[in-house]
Amino acid sequence: MRKLFPLFILLLALGACSQKIKPSAVEVENQKFEGAVAGRENYYAIYQLDTDEPKTVEKAIRNINNALTDPRLTGKVKIEMVAFSAGTKVMLKGSIYEAALKDLLKKGVIIVQCNNSLAEQGLNRNQLLSFIGVVPSGNGELIIRNAQGWAIIKP
Repeated sequence: MRKLFPLFILLLALGACSQKIKPSAVEVENQKFEGAVAGRENYYAIYQLDTDEPKTVEKAIRNINNALTDPRLTGKVKIEMVAFSAGTKVMLKGSIYEAALKDLLKKGVIIVQCNNSLAEQGLNRNQLLSFIGVVPSGNGELIIRNAQGWAIIKP
C-alpha cells in the first residue's frame, strides 16, 4: 500500500494537468486585442542612434521598417533617425549600412547626423554619406522633436 501511494499521487497530478483549463474572461478578452487604434491623422517618431554596435543598428533599421509597414500607420507616420556619438560611424562613407539607409530615405525617413559629434570626432560633413543631413546637435533635435510631440525611440 505504501508503495502504491506515490504512484497514485502521480497519476492524480497527471490527470489534473491533462484536463483542459478554461481561460478566464480576462484571458479571452486579452486574446481578442489587436492593438491600439490609430485614430489620428498623423504620427511622428524619432529614432535615436548613439551606437555603432551592429545588433542595435540593425534593430533600429528593422524597427523603422516595422513602423513603416504597420497597416495602422501606413500613410500616417513621419520618421526621423538622428545619429550622434558612436552612431556617427554608421553615417560615414563606406558604411556597411549605406544601402539600408538609402532604402529608408526612399521610404521618406529623414536621416540626420549631429554636427557636435562630427566636431568632437574630428570629422567633417564631406566624410558622411552624401544623402545624410546635419543638425546642430543630436540632443537638441531630440528635445525639439519631443516638444513637437514626436515619440522618441531608442532601440
